[in-house]
Amino acid sequence: MSQPSKNLMSRFKKEDESGEEVCLINIGPKERRRRMNFGIVSYVFGGILAAVMAATRVNRLWRGVLILPFLLGGFGVFQATEKT
Repeated sequence: MSQPSKNLMSRFKKEDESGEEVCLINIGPKERRRRMNFGIVSYVFGGILAAVMAATRVNRLWRGVLILPFLLGGFGVFQATEKT
């Protein structure tokens, strides 16, 4: 595979006044809002699912499935707040 051209990389990184490279925002406000909403919904879904599993005394191994909604929620919130 070939390396991406310097011109392509320069579209995503710029230098600030001190000469350090700074990444540019690559998602707009609409997409950030969408990812934040997805993250919050995933957290809420995971919380409800965790409460139901605890109340019905589901085997602890099955509760490991809860990592998915919390992980996806974390990704959504992180991407929205970091604008990436």
